[in-house]
Amino acid sequence: SETPPPAKLLHRTWTTHDSMLLTFACPDQGKPLGLSTCACLTARFAEEGAEPVFRPYTPVSTNAQVGTFQLLVKVYWEGKMSQHLKKLSIGETVEFIHAERNVKIQYPFGRQHLVMLVGGTGITPMVQALHAVLGTAEDTTEVTMLYGSRNQEEILGKDLLDHWSSTGRLKVVHVLSEAKDDATWTGATGFIDAALIAEHCPAATEDVLVMVCGPPPMYDALCGPRDKPQELTGALSNLGYKVDQVFKF
Repeated sequence: SETPPPAKLLHRTWTTHDSMLLTFACPDQGKPLGLSTCACLTARFAEEGAEPVFRPYTPVSTNAQVGTFQLLVKVYWEGKMSQHLKKLSIGETVEFIHAERNVKIQYPFGRQHLVMLVGGTGITPMVQALHAVLGTAEDTTEVTMLYGSRNQEEILGKDLLDHWSSTGRLKVVHVLSEAKDDATWTGATGFIDAALIAEHCPAATEDVLVMVCGPPPMYDALCGPRDKPQELTGALSNLGYKVDQVFKF
C-alpha cells in the first residue's frame, strides 16, 4: 500500500444530526484523488502512548473532482475515529492509506439490473457505484435500492438519492426501523427482508447483481457473513440468488 502525505481538512458540513460531510485536500491539488470505483481509504491516527486506530471510508466524491475529496462520516459516541474527525480543526491533517486489497469490485458491473441492499453508512460505496452507472451516458443498467435507516432524520445522502431517482434509472425504497410513532412516514417499516426484496427487486432468474453493505446483523439476515464471500445464506439464498449474483462490501 502507498502512504501519501497527510490530507488537510478544508471543510465540514453536518448533513444530519450525527453525520458530517468532510472535504479534504488531495495530495496533488492539480489532480483528482484517483481511486478506482468503490475503493476505500483507511484513515489512521494515534493518541500518544496508545495503539493506532484504523478505519476504512469510501469517498463519496468521484475523480471528476479535482484537488479535493469528500467523506461522509457518521459520528458514534464510542467511535474513536469518528470522534477524532469530529474534533479535528479546519486546516489540521489526517493520514490516509490506500491499500490495493480494499479495491473490491470494478465498474462496469456487466449486469442489466443492480440491486443495492443498504444499511446506514453502507450507502458510501453505493454512491460510488451510482456515480459510475448513472454518470455514464451509454449505460442502461437499472438500479433498485432498499435502504434501511432508523428514522427519516438519519437517511444519509437523501437529497442526492432523490435527485438521481428523478432520472428514471434508480428506484429507492426506504425502510425505517424506528418509525412506529412517526405519523409523517408512509413508507416501509422494520428491516430489509425477503418479502421486501421479492416485492421490489428483480428475481434471481434475471440478469442481476446484488450488492450488500451495512452492519453485521444485516449480512447475517440477508446473505451470510461479510468475510465469507463464497458463502451465501439468509434471505437471498432462500429467494434463489446464487453466490456469483451477490457481492458483499
